[in-house]
Amino acid sequence: MTRLTPAKAIWPTLTVDSWTDTRDTLHMWTQIVGKLKMAGTPLINHWWNVTFAVSARGLSTGAIPVDGRLLDIEFDFVDHELVLRTSDGRRATVALRPRTVADFYAAVGESLGRLDIVLDIEAAPNEVETAIPFARDTTHHSYDAKAAAQFWQQLVQINRVFQLWRAGFAGKSSPVHVFWGAFDLACTRFSGRTAPPHPGGAPNCANWVMEEGYSRECASAGFWPGGAEGTFYAYSYPAPEGYAEHAVAPESAHWEADLGEFVLPYEVVRTADDPDATLLEFLQSTYAAAADLAHWDRKLLDVDPHRLDRRLDADDHTRL
Repeated sequence: MTRLTPAKAIWPTLTVDSWTDTRDTLHMWTQIVGKLKMAGTPLINHWWNVTFAVSARGLSTGAIPVDGRLLDIEFDFVDHELVLRTSDGRRATVALRPRTVADFYAAVGESLGRLDIVLDIEAAPNEVETAIPFARDTTHHSYDAKAAAQFWQQLVQINRVFQLWRAGFAGKSSPVHVFWGAFDLACTRFSGRTAPPHPGGAPNCANWVMEEGYSRECASAGFWPGGAEGTFYAYSYPAPEGYAEHAVAPESAHWEADLGEFVLPYEVVRTADDPDATLLEFLQSTYAAAADLAHWDRKLLDVDPHRLDRRLDADDHTRL
């Protein structure tokens, strides 16, 4: 088998215990910016409009329409600043440094004011047990710049592999994106069938939010910065009979009953001889478990993610 991991790919080591306070503060900061994106964009199925993309410098909202202009906001983990840019050439920044959520929230508001932008948000976090209003949150105040940059570099590698996995599916699929609610990177495949109403139950989050997110039968996978160095996960909604008992790969992957998910520790991927192949094995085997048990039309939905390269190799006089 050809090695999949590029020679220059670096999967960084970052123990969760070493940056938990920074992670939790950054999570709240992303909720503030994510809610700005939610306020400025129309609802796209499964809340895809609210997410961040992994960028060449950090995490980006992409374009947000505001009063006939476009606004984009990026967490820059190179220069460690939040950068706000508008389509009329204006720019504002907020330093990413040790500061409370309340201070960050106020600074973002001031920056929007300088850009003559008004976006109203519900100014408290979702999907967390303790939802402290942003303007009153002085509990979260940590920022370790090195750790934040290493986390982003984890996402750089993970995003790259997830993009390749996404390319192997011709059906409806989400982008590879970062949700600020649970603070995880995810990509979801859909069978094309409807799903039963989701029971909800996420903390500080209305049940109808989850009903929208899980309105169609799906198989999802992602990465969350919890566990020892982070955790890959995969689940299906609704889970077909026998899903939890189905064999998946690699050998270190297992079913976590409390979560209702298959999990794989990040460090297993990082230390593998071929990290890309190891992660793809997890993504594909957990998807296959869901799709086969629920009788998805895999002949229609599955495609060769390398089909363009193979076509060019077979017909090398053709150039795009």
